[in-house]
Parts: sequence; structure tokens; C-alpha cells
Amino acid sequence: MTDTRKPAAVRLRWIAAAAMAVLAVLWPLLSANTFYVTLGTMVVLSMIGASSLNLIIRTGHISLAHAAFMGVAAYVCVLLQIHLQWAFVPAMLAGCVASGLLGLLLGPVVLRLTGKYFVLVTFLLGEIIRMVFLEWRSLTGGANGIENMPPVPSFIDTPLSFYYFSLFVAVLSIGIVWRILCSETGRAIDAVREADRIAECSGIPVIRLKVAMFALACALVGLQGALQVYLVRGIDPSGFSMEVSLGMVVMNVLGGMYYLIGPLLGAAFMVALPELLRGYVELQQVIFGITLIVVMAALPGGIIDLAAMLRRAGARALGRSGS
Repeated sequence: MTDTRKPAAVRLRWIAAAAMAVLAVLWPLLSANTFYVTLGTMVVLSMIGASSLNLIIRTGHISLAHAAFMGVAAYVCVLLQIHLQWAFVPAMLAGCVASGLLGLLLGPVVLRLTGKYFVLVTFLLGEIIRMVFLEWRSLTGGANGIENMPPVPSFIDTPLSFYYFSLFVAVLSIGIVWRILCSETGRAIDAVREADRIAECSGIPVIRLKVAMFALACALVGLQGALQVYLVRGIDPSGFSMEVSLGMVVMNVLGGMYYLIGPLLGAAFMVALPELLRGYVELQQVIFGITLIVVMAALPGGIIDLAAMLRRAGARALGRSGS
């Protein structure tokens, strides 16, 4: 008998992805309130970071330096506009290139480590980069950040235009990740995660593949960094701390690490829920923490498992009614 569970799961993931895409396009039209448009922008930008980190996680590593690379791109983007009068888009792309090149330079060293050693080294790496932002006051402004921010480009000077531009960039970024994970390279990535020694014996260039994905992920998260600067209209080292990197990791774990839609769902949950709880000022963090614990305990495989659980429950209910 043919097993239809896997095709059904694939269909559910495609339906969820299509629903998210439609909701993303229509989101600003559902309410004229600027708060909800800005909230949508925050979610969209977080999806860039979470999905780019997923490239690293899929190779079997968890990086706590991802926000630091986001900061590299953000600072490069802003400084190029201030000191060299670059336009926003070329400066943003240059920031991503700088972040990717730094990842390419450091990747061959750190990616030879595994497990807790890799996590520890990326934590230290992220802190070193953050300390550079903090101590190089003549360039970065130190703890106060850069005060004279470049003006917002005219094509993103309203919350609505900024949202749709961010959505466009996010779709491109997520599309790149999706294309890689669905290709032969993606299958090689999964093989490396499951058993890197066996994969290497099979002819897969493990270190080269890991470094390429690490550098690409660092470049893509730079898009979030450059755009986030204009969302908050400021830049300082606190926005690129280890806590931000840890939040991206939680987005992947919460949504489901081994499906691309997982970090997207995790990002939407992690960003939107605290903002929607702002009315409960004293209990905001408590409610959010309890909700997070309950979701992770009930869905150890991530939010993506919820559809499978509902499908199995429905099948059992139909089975009982049929008997």
C-alpha cells in the first residue's frame, strides 16, 4: 500500500507557505494603523535573519554570532552613505558583501569545530565583533552609536513603502535559501548534517560546503541589518548582541529547524506575540515566557509539527467513528 503521509505533509507545508505569502501581501491592507504595518515589517525582517541562519543550522551547526555579522553589514551600509555619499541600495549590497567576506574569512577556521565548541567559539566571535563596534568610537560612535543618520531614501519614506520593500527583499532572500535547500546542494547539506564523515567519503567537500553556506548566510543576514537601521532610525552595538543571535536560534527551534517554513513561523511568533502583549506591561514577559515554554513542550518538533499532530488526531477520530 502506498504511504500517502509524506505527500500530505508536503502539501500542508505548501498550503502554509501560500497562506503566509497571501497574508504578507495583504497585511497592510487589513488595518490602516501604522503600528500593525510596522509590526509586519519587524516580522518580515526577522524572517530574513531566521531563514539565513537556517542555512547554517542545516549543516549541523548553531551560530551565536549571526547578529554580529548583521551588525557588520549595517555599519558598513550606514558609513558608506555618511562618508562616501553612496546611495542606499549600493551601500546595502556592499554591507552584505562585507559581511559575507568576513564569514568567508572566518568560516574555514571556526567550521572545523563541532558541537559545543562551535557554539562557544561563535559566542566569543560575536562578542569580539560587538566590542569592536563598542570601542572603535571614531568610526562607530561607541555605545551611543551613530547620531547623524543618513536620510531615509524617498522610495521607503513611508511605513507602507518600507514594508513592501522589506517584503520584496525578504522574498528574494528566502527564495535563495529555498532554491539551495531544494537542489543537489541542499541534499548534500542534509547528508553533511546527518553524517559528515560518511558524506566526505562519498565525495562531498564538507568543509568547502559548510564555509560557502556560512558565508552566504552571513551575507543574507546583512540585508536585515541594513534595513533594520532605517526601521529604528538608529544604530548602536546593543542591536547586534548575543541575545539577538539567540533569538534567531529560538525562532528556528520554535518553528522547526529542518523545514524552511519553520523559521518563518518561528519569526512571526517570536516577534508578533511580545508586541501584541504590550497592553499587559507588568505581565508581558511572564505571559510570553509561559507561552513559549508551553509551545516548545507541546511541540518538540516545532510549530510545523502542529499540522501533522492535527492530521493524526483527525485520522484517529475518523478511525474510531468508522469502527
